[in-house]
Amino acid sequence: MKNIKKLLLTVFVFGICCKVMAQNSSIEVYINKDIEHQTLHNFAASDAWAAQFTGLWPDEKRNQMADWLFSMDTNAQGSPKGIGLSAWRFNIGAGSEAQGDSSGIKDPWRRTEGFLRNNGTYNWQKQAGQQWFLKAAKDRGVNQFIAFVNSPPIQLTKNGKGHSEDGLSANLSTENYGAYANFLVKVWHRFKDSIGINFDYISPFNEPQWEWKGGQEGSPWNNNELASAARVIDSVFRVENIPAQLEVTEAGAIDYLTGTKKKHNNRSNQIETFFNVSGPDYLGGLNSLAPKVAAHSYFTTWPIEKLKKERERIAEKLLKYPYLEYEMSEYCILENNEEIKGKGRGLGMQTALYVARVIHADLTIASASVWHWWLAMSPYDFKDGLIYHDKHMEDGVIYDSKLLWAFGNYSRFIRPGALRISAIYKNDTSTETLQNGVLISAYKNKDNSMVVVAVNQKNTAVNLKLQLDVQPYEKVSSYVTDIGKNLESKILEKPKDGKFTVSEKSVTTFVFR
Repeated sequence: MKNIKKLLLTVFVFGICCKVMAQNSSIEVYINKDIEHQTLHNFAASDAWAAQFTGLWPDEKRNQMADWLFSMDTNAQGSPKGIGLSAWRFNIGAGSEAQGDSSGIKDPWRRTEGFLRNNGTYNWQKQAGQQWFLKAAKDRGVNQFIAFVNSPPIQLTKNGKGHSEDGLSANLSTENYGAYANFLVKVWHRFKDSIGINFDYISPFNEPQWEWKGGQEGSPWNNNELASAARVIDSVFRVENIPAQLEVTEAGAIDYLTGTKKKHNNRSNQIETFFNVSGPDYLGGLNSLAPKVAAHSYFTTWPIEKLKKERERIAEKLLKYPYLEYEMSEYCILENNEEIKGKGRGLGMQTALYVARVIHADLTIASASVWHWWLAMSPYDFKDGLIYHDKHMEDGVIYDSKLLWAFGNYSRFIRPGALRISAIYKNDTSTETLQNGVLISAYKNKDNSMVVVAVNQKNTAVNLKLQLDVQPYEKVSSYVTDIGKNLESKILEKPKDGKFTVSEKSVTTFVFR
């Protein structure tokens, strides 16, 4: 009887082992570091809207948030303390906070302070919380900064508010284009001279496609208005010797770059409009213009066929303009679809994996050279933050998210100047793989380290066989984000056969040093 029980137990265990082995599918990946694609400049997030308050919270909490976002340090176990963002986006406020309820913006968290006073002088003590996070980012090693504007200062707008009345045209008259340019010059000089923050880029026309008739600061811009204002800003920047480059196409969705849209067609087809030398709104010759186009990945991530198609359109369009780079400069989950809904905080792996898929598609299909999340910190019941916190202006509880750490699987290890390199595997461009499979990309840093990121969307672990030359590398480490780990570090033996295991529902980064 005992022997029979032992035999049955052996068969049972063997059956389980066979089942596990069968579930752990295997993927062979061919990595060629000599085949190079785009250069990666940075990964970032923005300080809107919460930093104006959280930047004034007690030291322990604001420093914890800054460490999560910017730190490159490790804990006693060798795992990262933060995700090492390599750039930071600063929102230059329009000043609607001073107007209170009469601003037309109901939510006080979406009103911003402004530097410009009604008498034309400046109060540089404003936006103190946001300035704290700028300094915190710099202190932790961030050296790339972008200043973006949702609305010109309320003192300059047509209606004296930080949003449009009718959504039909820019909320800035042509007579004030020069004043707006001089305002940007003043801001650039102040931050450079007073706190040593050098804004590398200035984005004066954020999401010009939308009507912005309330809810938050913003201004619509028709293409011809944007072109006229950009020429004025460029001329003032040249006279004032401002080295910052202008980002003029920060489109609200990526399809506004590549084709003509039925609604607001005078705000679409922006690559052709601004970079076709024969067009009336050509801007390519401006001295201060950054040689790139930027857009936001909103409303183009579902269904999977659209995710793939819209990014292929970006790649195809840029073949005509090879001197331009593409930047994905803002995203959070606004969509409601079969997989995910924007409403509700996204603290778990479902949100992390959804966004990791978008990052992978933007980097590998559209060849984005930067990838920026929207709200670094959010008080909202929405999937828009890396860090969440109570909606209290003076203090509150803070929460990290799996998305924060999964974003770190890219931002922490793919450093400025890295090159994406060839990583080929079976069905790597199919919609089925994009939706349900394992997504793999590879990069080489300027210090000669190599990085492989694997996004496993499956409910089972997967074996990877990386076909690459491991001889130049002395150390291999993995960093895993899954339901129980946050960029957990492990030093691996250098496998002669290139075999690695990736856990289910995870984002794993392999670093070869």
